[in-house]
Amino acid sequence: MIIGGDIGGTKTLLALAEQRDGKLQIIFERRYASQEFATFEVMLDDFLADAPALKAACFGVAGPTDGRNAQLTYLPWQISATALESRFRLSNVILANDFAAAANGLPLVANHQLKMLQAGKPLSHAPRVILGAGTGLGVAGMIWDGQRYCVLPGEGGHTGFAPQTPEQGELWRWLLEKNGRVTTEDVVSGPGLAKIYAYLSGRPQQPEEIGQSAVDKSDPLAIQALELWFSVYGGFAGDLALQWLPYGGVFLAGGIAAKLMPHIGYSAFMDAFNAKREHQQVAEKMPIYLVTEERLGLLGALALADTQLSSAGSKAKTDTALRP
Repeated sequence: MIIGGDIGGTKTLLALAEQRDGKLQIIFERRYASQEFATFEVMLDDFLADAPALKAACFGVAGPTDGRNAQLTYLPWQISATALESRFRLSNVILANDFAAAANGLPLVANHQLKMLQAGKPLSHAPRVILGAGTGLGVAGMIWDGQRYCVLPGEGGHTGFAPQTPEQGELWRWLLEKNGRVTTEDVVSGPGLAKIYAYLSGRPQQPEEIGQSAVDKSDPLAIQALELWFSVYGGFAGDLALQWLPYGGVFLAGGIAAKLMPHIGYSAFMDAFNAKREHQQVAEKMPIYLVTEERLGLLGALALADTQLSSAGSKAKTDTALRP
C-alpha cells in the first residue's frame, strides 16, 4: 500500500493505492481544504487514522522542494520527508514539485480527458511542456531519454510578465505600481484573475464569482477579464513553446482552464499562443491539449511513489543476491 498527494494552497488531494494485477489502483481518496489545517502533518493524521501499514509515499507540493524538504508558496507549511517518515513509519517519502508530479501523471490520463486545441504536427519522443493555472502557475518540461520521458521541474510561473498588447502593458504598469516586480503568476492564476477584474472594474471580486458571471454572461467585465486572462496565458504558453519546441505536446492542466475554456471559448488563448511574428508557423506546429483530469497531480504522485517502491524492492533483491 502506498500513499500519494497533491498539496496545493487551496485544496489537497490524498489517496491510498496498491498494485492489483499489474496495475496501480486507488483504494481510498479524499479531498481537503488546505487552509483549514495548521500543518500538513495534522491533515495527514486525519487521513491516515484507520489506514493500514504503508510502504512509500510521494507528495506533489505547490512550492520549491529539494525532494526532502518543501515550503508551500501560499501556505505557511514547511514539510520534511524525514519527519514524515519518522512520524508515520514510512520507509520512502518523496516531496516533488507539483507540476513534476502532474507530468508523471500524463501517461495515466484517459484519451477522453484530453481535448485537442491544436493538432499541430506532432513528433514522436519530442519534448513536451505541461503548465497549469490554479492558486499559482505551474510549469514542467519533459525530455525523452531513449526509454521514457524525464521530467524537468521548475518555477517557470515566477518568470517576469511580458506584456504583448497595449492593454496588457497598462495592466503590467498597474500591478507594478502596487507590488513591484510583476510575475506571470501574478496574472495567470486564480488570484491573478481577481487582480485583472479589480484593474478593469475598480472593485474586488472572487475568482469563482468572476468565472460564474462570465459563464452566465451576467457581467460584461467578467467576460473581458477572462478574455484578457486567457490572452496572457496563451502568450506565455507560446513563449514556452518557442523555448522548448515541444512537438511532443503542450499540455494545459489546472482547474481554471478546464472549467472555463469550454464556456468562454479558445480563441483568446490560441490567438495569443500563435502570435509569434516571424515564428508563427513554428508555434502553429505545436500540438496543444487541454487536460480535464482534475486528479492529474495526484495520479502522478502515486506513480512516483510506486516507482520508488519498485526501485527499493529491486535494490533489496540485488543486495540480497550479492551477499555471500
